[in-house]
Amino acid sequence: MDLSIVRRRLERKEQALSPHAVRSDQSRGRSSREESSPVRTEFQRDRDRILHCKAFRRLKHKTQVFIAPVGDHFVTRLTHTLEVAQIARTIARGLNVNEDLAEAIALAHDIGHPPFGHAGEQALADLLPEGFRHAQQSLRVVDELERLNLTWETRDGILNSSKVREDIFAEGYGTPASLEGEIVKVSDAVAYINHDIADALRATVIAEQELPKEVLSVLGRRHSERINTLVCDIIENSWAATGEKAVPRSEIRIEMSDEVASAANSLREFMFQRVYLWEGRRDESEQAKRVISTLYNHFMQDPEGMRTEFGVASDPLWRRVADFVSGMTDQFALATAARLGARLH
Repeated sequence: MDLSIVRRRLERKEQALSPHAVRSDQSRGRSSREESSPVRTEFQRDRDRILHCKAFRRLKHKTQVFIAPVGDHFVTRLTHTLEVAQIARTIARGLNVNEDLAEAIALAHDIGHPPFGHAGEQALADLLPEGFRHAQQSLRVVDELERLNLTWETRDGILNSSKVREDIFAEGYGTPASLEGEIVKVSDAVAYINHDIADALRATVIAEQELPKEVLSVLGRRHSERINTLVCDIIENSWAATGEKAVPRSEIRIEMSDEVASAANSLREFMFQRVYLWEGRRDESEQAKRVISTLYNHFMQDPEGMRTEFGVASDPLWRRVADFVSGMTDQFALATAARLGARLH
C-alpha cells in the first residue's frame, strides 16, 4: 500500500487555508533534501523532530522567571513553551492559517534558552565574543547541535521570535516572514505576561491588589479572562489574514486593537518594573550570572571537563563552551558550579 495518500490528503486539506497561509507542499525546503514522510506534512515532521530531541526535554528543568524555585506549580521553560504552542494554534486556527507551522515554531522558540532565564542569557551575552541571544541559539540548537534539518519556514520563525521591551509589536530582533511566525511571536507575550503574574503572586513578589486596575478593567481580573480577551482581540483585529477580503499580503499584520494593545503593554511594563527587573531580585540575578561566569571560565581553562556530545568539535573553544553551558538545566548548572566552589545562595 502506498501510504503517501495520507500526506497528500493532508496537503489537500491545506488548500482550504487562507491564501496568506504557508502550505507545507510549498515550503522552501530543508538544507539537506529528504524524501517526504508518507503520513505527515513537512511542518508536522518539523514538530515531531523538535518534540523528540534532547534539548526539548531539558526545558522541563529550565527556569522561566524565578531561579530554581521550590514548588510544583512554578512555570518552567517547558510549560511556557506548551502554553505558547496552545495559544498560537488557537489564533492560527481562528485566522485559518497553518496550525502545524505555528506549533512547530512555538515548540522550538525557546529551545536554546540557557539556565536561569534572562539572567543567564545576559551573563553569556557579556562573556561571549559575539554576544548571545537565545533566539539565535535556538536556531543553532536545531541546526548544528541536534541537526534536525527543519524547513526554512520553521527556522525563520524560530530566529525571529524575540521581542524588545518597548512594545509587544515592535519589530525587535526581526520580523518573521510568515503570518504563522508573527502569531507565535505575539503568543509568546500573551503566555508569559499572564503566567508570570501567577508565579509572582505565588512567590509573594506582588499582591493581587497591586495589579494595575485600568489594565484589569480591559483585559480581565482572572488569568483565563485575560488570555481569552487577548486571543479573541488578536483574531478579530487580524481578520485580514483569513483572506476573506482581497488585501495584499504586504498590508496584513497580526495585531490587537489600540485599547487592548495599550493595556497589554502596560501590564508588560508593570511586570518589568515589579518582577523581571525588581530590585529585590537583583542579588539573585547577579548570583546566577556569577554561576554562569564561573562555569564558562572554568571550561575555557578545562575543556576536557565537558563530557558531552552536545557540540561541534570543529568550532572554536568559546563556542563549544557556550553550547555546553547554555544547554545546562538550572539544577545541573548549580550542581556543577557547587562542585567547582561557586554557589547561587
